[in-house]
Amino acid sequence: MGGNIFGELFRVVTFGESHGPAMGCVIDGCPAGLPLSLSDIEGELRRRRPGQGGASTARNETDECEILSGVFEGKTLGTPIAILVRNTDHHSADYDNLRDIYRPGHADWTWEAKYGCRDHRGGGRSSGRETLCRVAAGAAAKVFLAAQGITIRAWTSAIAGLEMPLPTTAGFNLDEIERNPLRVPSRKEAEKALATIEALRAEGDSAGGVVSCSVWGVPPGLGEPVFDKLDARLAAAMLSLGAAKAIEFGAGFAAASLRGSENNDPIVPAVSPVVAPVVAPVVAPVVAPIVGGIPTVNFTSNNSGGVLGGISSGQPLEFNIAFKPVASISKPQRTIDRAGNIRELIISGRHDVCILPRAVPVVEAMTALVLADFILLQRAARP
Repeated sequence: MGGNIFGELFRVVTFGESHGPAMGCVIDGCPAGLPLSLSDIEGELRRRRPGQGGASTARNETDECEILSGVFEGKTLGTPIAILVRNTDHHSADYDNLRDIYRPGHADWTWEAKYGCRDHRGGGRSSGRETLCRVAAGAAAKVFLAAQGITIRAWTSAIAGLEMPLPTTAGFNLDEIERNPLRVPSRKEAEKALATIEALRAEGDSAGGVVSCSVWGVPPGLGEPVFDKLDARLAAAMLSLGAAKAIEFGAGFAAASLRGSENNDPIVPAVSPVVAPVVAPVVAPVVAPIVGGIPTVNFTSNNSGGVLGGISSGQPLEFNIAFKPVASISKPQRTIDRAGNIRELIISGRHDVCILPRAVPVVEAMTALVLADFILLQRAARP
């Protein structure tokens, strides 16, 4: 029995309910000697925390954390790292009328079908608040990855039916992502999207969208074929998020309409850093440098999203995750109660209009956990 533990060597277990006294995680397998502080963790938690305006809920949790073990004098010990975040702004009374009613779009009925009971306060363990545990653990994984030269960036690439600029277009600005509450890569498009979000809020409705993620500095060779491919594990990590409904890598679904000659990423020799003379008497053939017994290469496109055969190719990892609209809306909805009676439900309380901006750091965290685990696995496979 499980479901609350993620990873093989870099392992994380999360605990706590949305309206319980606290939430947290325990990280096992984090290498010793890494610099890790409260500010590293709280900096990531602030990006995910509620009460930031825009599309976010008004729940105002400060999400201050405590490191209970595994860190001494600012360095990881190689022992389990326990992180605790206390819940301070939960309004459980807002959910009293939902004790015997199943909310459409939520896990209320399925959770009860599995366990025979549930915590109705904010969804309990199935709440989106559980993701703060992942972000806390991901902060430690990010510190580990930074030491390997790996950088992860995610952003809102579509929200409320509005498409944001692509990285290949002039309107895309990576620096703008953390400057607006929707985490979109364009100030102009952020203003348009905010107006749409506020209109939905006034209507009592919600929206979904897409989070895109790119990872630079990933070495080739990460992934455990056949059943634990890199893209398969990333997909499992992203689809473990409550509102995530689909994921695509590289060209994704568009690849289904391409020809092989269009979709294959041509392989070319890696360019040597040695500067060639201005005039060469003989034109020498381009030969890929040999490193570790194999030629080093580049690719002229990245339709594969940085993964070939379930193994990283050394290109940037590129993938998109689709998130459904927030299920808690204040419009009337039809449902049933525990007795089987048809009921009309209007959900009150504090809820996000769209979770996309707060999902961005969660996507980064889950990506970091996957990559940290695979780096350790690769060390074991080829020491």
